[in-house]
Amino acid sequence: MQSKLLTFGRGFRAAMSNRRAEAAVMVIAPGKAEGDPDNRHRGADQWLFVLSGSGVATINDRRYRLRPSLLLLIERGDRHEIRNTGESPLRTLNFYAPPAYTKAGETRPAGRR
Repeated sequence: MQSKLLTFGRGFRAAMSNRRAEAAVMVIAPGKAEGDPDNRHRGADQWLFVLSGSGVATINDRRYRLRPSLLLLIERGDRHEIRNTGESPLRTLNFYAPPAYTKAGETRPAGRR
C-alpha cells in the first residue's frame, strides 16, 4: 500500500507509481502549455482529470475544451499539447498506464517498464 499527500506547485511532477501505473500532478500557468504538437507517450495511455482552471487540449490536431471535472483519455501514441487559456492556474491529476516516466522524469521508451 502506498499513500501520498499531493501538492500542486508549478509544472509537471510524477507523484507515485508501481509497475503497472503512475500518478502525476500538473499545474500550468495562464498562457502557458505542457507538451507540444509532436509530444506523445509511445508506451502509455494518459488519463487527465481537470481539478481547476480552463484550457484546451490539442490531440492529433483536434481541440478539446478543458474545464473542472472533465476526464480525458489520451491514448498511447496520440500527439498532444495541454494549454491554459484561462486566467488562473490549470491544475490536473494524471494517471499513466503503464508508467510513462522514469524516476529522473524522462519519458520511457515504448514497451519499457
